[in-house]
Amino acid sequence: MSETRSEKKQKPAAEEKESKTPKWVQVRLFPILIRVLLVILLAGLSLVVGLMVGYGIIGDGSPADALKPETWTHILDLVTQDTE
Repeated sequence: MSETRSEKKQKPAAEEKESKTPKWVQVRLFPILIRVLLVILLAGLSLVVGLMVGYGIIGDGSPADALKPETWTHILDLVTQDTE
């Protein structure tokens, strides 16, 4: 019990200052909303590129035809036609 009252009061104050100062703060360069929008945009872009590669290169058609509504109307007609 060699500590005096002033030393007892100073130790907790010093410990409080150390505990209040953050050791590591992470700053987000891209907010979460921008990350979500970026993922949606990249997913849409990969879908379009996949359609063009599949229809144009693998399917022996023109890659630009994969984006035309007439192509998708024809594909839906083939899929939904009645087989009588």
